[in-house]
Amino acid sequence: MYYEKIYFVLLHTMNNIRNFCIIAHIDHGKSTLADRLLEFTDTVSAREAMAQVLDDMDLERERGITIKSHAIQMDYEHDGVKYTLNLIDTPGHVDFSYEVSRSIASCDGALLVVDASQGIEAQTISNLYLALDHDLVIIPILNKMDLDNAMPEEVTDQIVDLTGCDRSEVIHASGKSGYGVHNILEAIVNRIPAPSGDPQAPLQALIFDSVYNSFRGVIAYFRVFNGIIKKGDIVKFVATEKEYVVDEIGILKLKKEQRNSISAGNVGYIISGIKEAKEIKVGDTITHPSRPTSTAIRGFEDVKPMVFAGIYPVDTNEFEELRSALEKFQLNDASLVYEPESSAALGFGFRCGFLGMLHMEIVQERLEREFNMTVITTVPNVSYHLFTNKGVMKIVNNPSEMPEQTLIDKIEEPYILAQVITKAEFIGPILSLCIDKRGIIKNQVYITSDRVELSFEMPLAEIVFDFYDKLKTVSKGYASFDYHPTEYREADLVKMDILLNSEPVDALSALIHRENAYNFGKRICEKLRKLIPRQQYDIAIQASIGAKIISRETIKAFRKDVTAKCYGGDISRKRKLLEKQKKGKKRMRLISNVEVPQSAFLAVLKLDE
Repeated sequence: MYYEKIYFVLLHTMNNIRNFCIIAHIDHGKSTLADRLLEFTDTVSAREAMAQVLDDMDLERERGITIKSHAIQMDYEHDGVKYTLNLIDTPGHVDFSYEVSRSIASCDGALLVVDASQGIEAQTISNLYLALDHDLVIIPILNKMDLDNAMPEEVTDQIVDLTGCDRSEVIHASGKSGYGVHNILEAIVNRIPAPSGDPQAPLQALIFDSVYNSFRGVIAYFRVFNGIIKKGDIVKFVATEKEYVVDEIGILKLKKEQRNSISAGNVGYIISGIKEAKEIKVGDTITHPSRPTSTAIRGFEDVKPMVFAGIYPVDTNEFEELRSALEKFQLNDASLVYEPESSAALGFGFRCGFLGMLHMEIVQERLEREFNMTVITTVPNVSYHLFTNKGVMKIVNNPSEMPEQTLIDKIEEPYILAQVITKAEFIGPILSLCIDKRGIIKNQVYITSDRVELSFEMPLAEIVFDFYDKLKTVSKGYASFDYHPTEYREADLVKMDILLNSEPVDALSALIHRENAYNFGKRICEKLRKLIPRQQYDIAIQASIGAKIISRETIKAFRKDVTAKCYGGDISRKRKLLEKQKKGKKRMRLISNVEVPQSAFLAVLKLDE
């Protein structure tokens, strides 16, 4: 009788839980709307209230973007019934889509936020499809309704066309003023279903995030799908097959609050004294070893790095510190992939895989800020399939892994399907940009009379460097961009080496299309000539394909006028002094190394500046 009563209470509690996330394109007011939800549910006091409450990194505040997904629990009373609302905030930029997929896997519903002045954007569509794949209930919200240039009728039509919902289901709101927030809270309670699950079934919980605390060890955030987890329980992590005692569990308010148990449907955190970062895996399933679940939870897509670059410590003695920093960083950002490598120019470091250029930039900046690591990042590139003459396929993530050209049968590069949504007036410049990047236009659809969706097939390598910046420039900031990988295709690629005084610098090597090689080599040589400081001797900068030099620039040596003391006299005296100086410079060049500044390794990204 006692257990039946407990079971009834747990089921009743579960019926009053709502788990949801917010999906939107970058800068559509997602963080501001989250602030209003926290304010209207009294989760944040007036003293604690500030802009972007859930964005707890300085980097997020400085750039005005969400980098990490965040979870927070709110209490809300509706028609005399108390509800528990678990919000898992998500980033909006294409480079952080992995964060979005993890949040979506832990939720039952999603708020689709669209800016009333800008309309549907590419990333909005991408994240919406991700949510629909997980059968989430979608609540469409038209945000920024207080703006003078808001277009409610036009943007509502776009939302209805995209989601197939009724016009009456679209909620008009303003995160800034608070207009419509009560309607959103009511819709969360009424439209999003309560989590399904059985509190009496074997424990089945999904780890959707984790952080490292230097005092407590690894703190994992989880959503319980079935069963109940209690303080003092012995739990097992399915992927790593390791068992731990639960030291502390609790719920995620603005600050962590301890609880004795967390049952099916709820979201919380677990501390179990894990000190090694590699012992926990985001996306893993937690269960009881004495009564294990039969299946691990589905819902996490595998990380597919798009961009690869080397990260090296400036001081080679800090290699182990960098390894430790990356292990702890990976806990907080499961989309980072890395493995050790060495470079003749830079020593020991790591080959890292990123989801995009912004992700790479953020990782480097966070390593410097959060772990005090000063690092050098090499030229980024993508992953290629190389086929040798013997028919063996090899995956190449680094140009330095390339064999001799005579041993290569063919090289395949990854292609993507790119989706650009823009105003009609910018179609011309965007088409030119995509064709310059070896893109093939596949489709052109007018969403409204003034907004066009363009679909391209193009090599991933072409968007790695400066495509996104150029797209924003030619469209005056109006175009939005999203992509997903499709297949590998054969391409005429060559390895281009950069030589300094005839010595190849492996960190500056690049795989590039043969048609672009000469122009690319010329521009990078010119750029390096400006970035590498002058020495006491001439420095020859050359770009080569195999044994063929395709471009050369020379950094002239500092000159000292050794003939200044010769007043008149025979010319042979001056020649003798100049010859002596020439020999000295030649000897100096033989025993000296050219120091390449960090800015030179990323020069390729900013060749047009």
